[in-house]
Amino acid sequence: MKIAIINGPNLNLLGTREPGIYGSQTFEAFYSELQKLFPDISFHYFQSNVEGELINELQRVGFDYDGIIMNPGGYTHTSVAIGDAIAAIKTPVIEVHISNVHAREDFRKLSHVSAKAKGTIAGLGMKGYELAVRFFMG
Repeated sequence: MKIAIINGPNLNLLGTREPGIYGSQTFEAFYSELQKLFPDISFHYFQSNVEGELINELQRVGFDYDGIIMNPGGYTHTSVAIGDAIAAIKTPVIEVHISNVHAREDFRKLSHVSAKAKGTIAGLGMKGYELAVRFFMG
């Protein structure tokens, strides 16, 4: 099974960025734990702060992988283009948010991704990525 994880803007700063909201663990440390937890899964990880690069990556992996876990970061609330890219590919996408976006500022309650995704996990910290993997495993 092949699963791609695609993280959007500012998620490269996990571990130092607003630890009260996002925790103190880096994504790289978590990713290493995730690979050990699921040794039979072939993971691919991509992170970018650039909207077009995220769309290119969705299109690149969106026809060959068994699942995509995507945290679009702030683009969740602004990028119609990322939503359109998800609708255009065949690989199912689980939208993941580390924080509970619905308990934050009002503008974060709008997602241009949710309606195109297979499902959404929000507010469970990094555990949301693990739960998305388990979903794809059936």
